[in-house]
Amino acid sequence: MSTTDLPMRAFSQSEASRLGVDSRQLYRLLDSQQIERISRGLYRRTDLPIADLDLTEIVGRRPDATICLESALARFELIDAIPTRTDIAIPRGQRPAKTQAAVDWHLFDRATFEIGRTLLATGDEGQSIGLYSAERSIVDAFRLRGTVGYETGIEALRNWLTLPASQPAKLFAIAQTLPRAIGPLRTALEILT
Repeated sequence: MSTTDLPMRAFSQSEASRLGVDSRQLYRLLDSQQIERISRGLYRRTDLPIADLDLTEIVGRRPDATICLESALARFELIDAIPTRTDIAIPRGQRPAKTQAAVDWHLFDRATFEIGRTLLATGDEGQSIGLYSAERSIVDAFRLRGTVGYETGIEALRNWLTLPASQPAKLFAIAQTLPRAIGPLRTALEILT
């Protein structure tokens, strides 16, 4: 059995089975270190480039997962904090996945879930995870300030305003589509500008 028959991304045991790799062959590949276990029932070839295994596991369990709040703000270098857990949004009504990765699951309204959502490559071929834009993440920090802390949105907004491409009109456009965001954002912009 060769690993070339397996996908160039994370795969489940059932997916390997559909490709003709039974559980015994899968365990042989695991023992010979041709594949690695990311988490229970989720595997990855060892000949693939380095990837963020936490994100690989998250998107392997929830393809609609989207990095949000402090985790997104940290990725855009808009806050100094380094989150110990990954903030992941999924559409309301969906069930959070059980992962070995440290994840804080957030349920976002289906009607607004796609606003500001882009894709970020995880490092595995053809696999990506959702990532909210800097503007959406700032607006979310203001509207969910009770969850992320009152200073998080202000710090992110202050840092965002120093960027040459920052356009407050973009923030307001997103804030108008999300609940409880426009008032706190307007007040913070008046103070900071």
